[in-house]
Amino acid sequence: MPRLWPPAVLFAMIGLAGLALPLVQFKANRIVPGEGVGLAALPHGPWVMLGLGAALVLACPDRWPAVARLASAVAGLIAATLMLGMAASHLPPAGNSLARVAPASGFWLLVLAFGLMVADAVNRLRPSLALRWVMLAGAVALAAGILASGLLDGVSVMREYATRRDLFGREAQAHLALAFGSLGLALLAGIPLGIAIFQVRRWRGPVLGVLNILQTIPSLALFGMMIPVLGWVAATVPGATQAGVSGIGTFPALVALFLYSLLPVVSNTLAGLSGVPAPTREAAVGLGMTRAQVMAQVLLPLALPVLLAAVRIVLVQNIGLAVIAGLIGGGGFGTFVFQGLGQTAMDLVLLGALPTIALALVAGIALDLLVQGTRRGAA
Repeated sequence: MPRLWPPAVLFAMIGLAGLALPLVQFKANRIVPGEGVGLAALPHGPWVMLGLGAALVLACPDRWPAVARLASAVAGLIAATLMLGMAASHLPPAGNSLARVAPASGFWLLVLAFGLMVADAVNRLRPSLALRWVMLAGAVALAAGILASGLLDGVSVMREYATRRDLFGREAQAHLALAFGSLGLALLAGIPLGIAIFQVRRWRGPVLGVLNILQTIPSLALFGMMIPVLGWVAATVPGATQAGVSGIGTFPALVALFLYSLLPVVSNTLAGLSGVPAPTREAAVGLGMTRAQVMAQVLLPLALPVLLAAVRIVLVQNIGLAVIAGLIGGGGFGTFVFQGLGQTAMDLVLLGALPTIALALVAGIALDLLVQGTRRGAA
């Protein structure tokens, strides 16, 4: 009997559960609950079920090649996505513009199972750094190609997008501005602060203590605290309103995200600088370098991988937290999430949630690859 690969067995169980559950929900309109429709009820569905089940089961033996595991997982993801698009075009009656077809639990479990298979196969293949970049670019290009092809235009979330195309573009820009703007501000303030507490040891406790307290405040509470504080500043400080300060909108959201970003940047700056071996610092001083030269030319370059790890933490964190900005008029994908919750329209919630997840996932993987590259360069 062949030896089984435990992670693959778990992935297969998740995927087989997905095959047993409804692939999509057919709804009379965007608000009412839907009726589950399984993969077997769709054209060519039984054959696709057989193929997906075989891909899941055949990957369980430990000796199954990693390349074959990766290929079958990618094929499974594509097949599940194409069947979702087919269901969206096949189920609604002709001429019915109100009916909606939304992904159901079976689809999400299949995506989870095959996504985990992809990650496991890539980990077993141990591709080079350059090949990992190629694979990431290929995955993004494949997803963009499927969306651009129109195969999923009938799916409920894409119909929500079609009616809000211009607004979606503006909110996407606002979301990116919040995430990257708060990151930039945190780097401008956090790196010098991390350098300062590295050089003056007695400052470390108070500074890190205050930043830890800020980090423990719930995100919704911190966003809410910004409203009266910045509203008072805008009303009483001359020129504050003209400078963009306000109690609601983009400014308080940017400030809240900036405050959340400080702890990872400051602590990683301190950890990176402290991790440079003492003989390296002493050798730099022995060469006649000044304190500023040692910091700029020796310590900071060697601490770069740890600093990039902080950038990854902050960016992924802020991409997710920026959704809360929709509650205080800050824009971003959270606008769709909270509108959808208010209207009990889950398709609209997905319009905000899915791009947020995708953006965080791509940003996290890309920055992981950058960290690996800088570590290899440092070595």
